[in-house]
Amino acid sequence: MIEIETIEAFERHLRAGAHLSNVVIQGLDLRRYTRELASAELVGTVFLGCELEKEALQVALEHGALVFPPLTGLPYHPYRGTLYTPDELYAGFDLARPESYADTLDARVYAHWATHGRGNPPTLLETLAQRLHDHAVTDAMEDLLNAEGGTRKVVAIMGGHSMKRGQPDYRAVATLARELSRQGFFMVSGGGPGAMEATHVGAWFARRTEAELDSGLAILAKAPSYTDREWLARAFEVRRAFPLRDEDRPWCDSLGIPTWHYGHEPPNPFATHIAKYFANSVREDGLLTIAKGGIVYAPGSAGTIQEIFQDACQNHYNSVGVISPMIFLGTEFWTRTRPVYPLLAQLAQGQEYARHLLLTDSQEEVVRALVEYARARAG
Repeated sequence: MIEIETIEAFERHLRAGAHLSNVVIQGLDLRRYTRELASAELVGTVFLGCELEKEALQVALEHGALVFPPLTGLPYHPYRGTLYTPDELYAGFDLARPESYADTLDARVYAHWATHGRGNPPTLLETLAQRLHDHAVTDAMEDLLNAEGGTRKVVAIMGGHSMKRGQPDYRAVATLARELSRQGFFMVSGGGPGAMEATHVGAWFARRTEAELDSGLAILAKAPSYTDREWLARAFEVRRAFPLRDEDRPWCDSLGIPTWHYGHEPPNPFATHIAKYFANSVREDGLLTIAKGGIVYAPGSAGTIQEIFQDACQNHYNSVGVISPMIFLGTEFWTRTRPVYPLLAQLAQGQEYARHLLLTDSQEEVVRALVEYARARAG
């Protein structure tokens, strides 16, 4: 079925003279298109959360169209047709007044989620709205990844949310992501602070010099932790100082996948596309599944270790149809501080993914392994 998710696409469809039967129209205000809808063939048409005037609604129902009504009273759009952007989530944020974050869409949705049962909404309607929203986000994310023939080489970097700006580990993640972006990889992360932010900072600076990256990192280091009052303001200061240019996009675009489940950690604004979920379980499994080009594990704690074994389970049973690299950056950390790698290597014995495990301190070795894997897949 054809999916129409923007007014522009809807108007192009009408101008082309195409019928609307068996077309899914998602989240659009169609009240000024009553005449066109009243004269259209709407057999099998699906309206997801669209605004319709009474006459158009009556025609749609008479033709057997399926109409899911809009859900009102929510700070978020359950039937949204696109991913979020930092500009949308942070509209209204003022660098000079960090407290203005409370007025942003991101903060308002989190406040709504927190006062409506958090992970256990008190009403079926709220539960339905959240599930519809998350499904719409997944659909939009698939559209992004399938654009241009689905040729994006998706690589994720996982690591701790408490990794501080200014630390060597933070810079290591940023420089690694920068080089991977330059090599044509599409970087994804959990979209939050720490190692996740460093991933997108690296992608943001893929077309910038080493000196420019160092300058940006120095600004960020003035507010090292996401708990610092100036954390978000310093990020936007860097964005203003080093804006993305149109010609940068093929290298610098990246995808963050955060969750309002951890809404006290604002999403970092360096990811150019943001797939923000309510359900953390859907978010985590989806993030691991789309990273078919491989996953790099920077130092982290319980959350990162959980992701390691979720990823290992996918590889162990080949449950997503691709066995991809699992690369551990930091020999000392992953063998002694958090001795996960020896257990994983033992678990992988006799399995195909054993040859895709790598433990290293070398960024060059990480890049080489991912490039070779991408070539093998393409080839």
